[in-house]
Amino acid sequence: MPLTAHVLHRRGVDAANSRRFAQARRALTAASSRTDDQDLRARIDGTMAYVLAQTGQPAAAEQLCREALSRPGLSAETVALSHGQLGTLLMHGGRLDEAELSLTTAIDGLDDDSIEGANLRMSRAMVDMQRHHLDRCADDLQRAIATYEAHDAQEPLAEARHNLGYAALLGGDLVTALALMTRSRPTLAATSDLAAAISDLDRAEVLRDAGLTTEAEELLGAVAAQFGAQRMRQARGEAEFHLARSLLRHDAAAAERAAATASRRFATLGSEGWAARAEAVRLEARLRAHPTRPPAAADFTRTAAALTRGGFRTEAAALSLTARLADGGRMPRLAPDAPMPLRLRAHEVRAVRAADRGRDADARRTAAEGLDLLTTWQQSFGALDLQASVAMHGTELMFTGLAAAARSHDPEVVFEWSERARHLSQQVAPVRPPHDAGLSADLAELRMLRADLAGSDWTTDARVRELRDRVRDRQWSSTGAGGSRERLGLRETRSALDGDTAILAYIYTRTELLCVVVTNSGATIVELSWSRIQDALDGLRADLDVAALTRGGAMAALVSRSLDERLRVLDDALLAPARAAAGGARRLVLTVPGILAGVPWAMLPGMSGTPFTLATSISRWLGDIAPAPSTGAPVTAGFATGPRVARADEEVRRAAAAWQDATVLTRDDARVSAVTALAEDVDILHIAAHGRHAVDNPLFSGFELADGTLFGYDVDLIARAPDTVVLSACELGRSSVRWGEEALGMTRVWLHAGTRCVIAAPVVVADDVACELLGAVHDQLAAGVAPAVALAAASVSTGLAAPFQCHGSGL
Repeated sequence: MPLTAHVLHRRGVDAANSRRFAQARRALTAASSRTDDQDLRARIDGTMAYVLAQTGQPAAAEQLCREALSRPGLSAETVALSHGQLGTLLMHGGRLDEAELSLTTAIDGLDDDSIEGANLRMSRAMVDMQRHHLDRCADDLQRAIATYEAHDAQEPLAEARHNLGYAALLGGDLVTALALMTRSRPTLAATSDLAAAISDLDRAEVLRDAGLTTEAEELLGAVAAQFGAQRMRQARGEAEFHLARSLLRHDAAAAERAAATASRRFATLGSEGWAARAEAVRLEARLRAHPTRPPAAADFTRTAAALTRGGFRTEAAALSLTARLADGGRMPRLAPDAPMPLRLRAHEVRAVRAADRGRDADARRTAAEGLDLLTTWQQSFGALDLQASVAMHGTELMFTGLAAAARSHDPEVVFEWSERARHLSQQVAPVRPPHDAGLSADLAELRMLRADLAGSDWTTDARVRELRDRVRDRQWSSTGAGGSRERLGLRETRSALDGDTAILAYIYTRTELLCVVVTNSGATIVELSWSRIQDALDGLRADLDVAALTRGGAMAALVSRSLDERLRVLDDALLAPARAAAGGARRLVLTVPGILAGVPWAMLPGMSGTPFTLATSISRWLGDIAPAPSTGAPVTAGFATGPRVARADEEVRRAAAAWQDATVLTRDDARVSAVTALAEDVDILHIAAHGRHAVDNPLFSGFELADGTLFGYDVDLIARAPDTVVLSACELGRSSVRWGEEALGMTRVWLHAGTRCVIAAPVVVADDVACELLGAVHDQLAAGVAPAVALAAASVSTGLAAPFQCHGSGL
């Protein structure tokens, strides 16, 4: 017996909801051929319209909906549902004002507590998202959630919660956004691979706005390919559009290409609003890539008008701001509740325009106001990676302010902006997260998977990616916001210095490198040869790595000569002019931009015998040097080793001999749980293990112990961190440069956890060098010497020049 039209329609609806569009089309076509009921046929056509729109035929979909509405004798419910389907199509086409009218008509014609009404509230909420009417959006979503919960409709409930997360994203609440999306994803993924891809598309936006662009762009590339394979041209274009928006921050040329591709795709589909959105990104990318050859003013005007017609008024305002960089016209007025990135962009444009007109004081003031606004947003976050990453939104403000400060030639002004740059991702004092058993369990599973997948790219494993996402979500959600650290000025800094200590505050403006040298008697700006320094930095890391791994022979001599020459040039161009300005200072405190994060300062000839520390900021260093109240208890030390480090046992036993009652964990005793427990009990922790720096997410950097990797996230769970940490591990002093000034690595993880000083190296260190040098360091530490003084003395006594250096408050 053939299936009835009603049964076939229901099968078509189920297939369409699961994104099985070919199957849905077959069922709906069969259903339409088996009925003369105009009411049922209108409903079948509405579902078919959805299928057509999703598979790249929006014009045909709209025509089918309008034809259905024109049929006589339809029930009130069917009319409402047809209006709802039309409204949803208009929404996806970027015709937001028309979409809202159709959806509201539909909602008013249905019962408030019906599943159909809840579905249409979801669509209307998406319209309000795109218009940035977030209160109305959240109200519709909450009402839809209540309906789905009452009907125990788990799949649409997950989608509604996911969309509520997207609304939180638009409101700047990245923590809530990721939490809701992560919670919803398993249910959506169980529906279909395409449902998971749609979820990932929105999650990529959260990662992008959080500054995690590498992960966001990998995710967007994957979902774009998946949509393309399913011939979902509209969805593929949306993924390409968001990819272009992410690229805009760091690769304007690639952003322009991606936006142009998306714009053409939308134009082919007749999606004017989305085409305008993509064109807006293309225009901004073009201006960033070629600032001296901006797009024509008419292009900005035409695209802004198209955005406004489509209801994308926030993006129209953003494009108008970009246009003002090109034509110098009157700035648009922003609504008081404008999104945070848009408000920051307004400050950025004003600051750049002031600088271009030679009004550097106005440029600095406006940039500072924007950075202060960014700080209020950062204060809602406690997680280290999130604090550091959202600094992306202040990059242009920071560099505009730094360049304007450099042009002032005033040490007080330049020092102020140096500290602003240091504080961009560090001025929020985070609250330590409570213990989270679920987070610990996820990290333990990741350790096992990393061991099982050794030798392959473990980050591509589906379970690994799921766990990494969940770890980040737990950390973001469990870490409370903190207060703001005080930023000190030049006068307060000078008054706190003794006659033997100088500050070298390096500033990079994108075009030049300066150093503010501060002593208790004055401050001087030293201009440095950035071109010479840049030439010496190119290839430095490779020379350092090869020199550490090559022992003896002709190759070693060749590499040694090349490395010595690079270090000599760096010493001459980077350090010597600053030291000359510092006079007879015997101790140095350095703050450096991310561009200099890989410099092995301790190996520069001019640093021989000189105690120095790389401070996260001068303000924090001064706050840390105040003596802590003495408890009368002796200083305690703990040591741990990892597998496959040739002289690890010898290293820690040699170092532990300097201490009374030191705890030493080796071989199977050096498990992650034991080492983290040891970290909470000692004042000085020394770990000799192989380390690995994770560029894509430095909090997944770590070192290998008996039962797997101790990650940066594990460190952030330690309730009381040691005062000093020694990392005798390859690469763990290395950092990822994120947004101009930000350098984030394992050293920063320990400092964030409360450690005052970390001794680590940014490159590979030979085992025998680490063993001898660090053993001598502990002789000094056990005698009560400050870490930076101990490291300098050990280098002199052993005759070993190694890239170990103190980070934080080592003096």
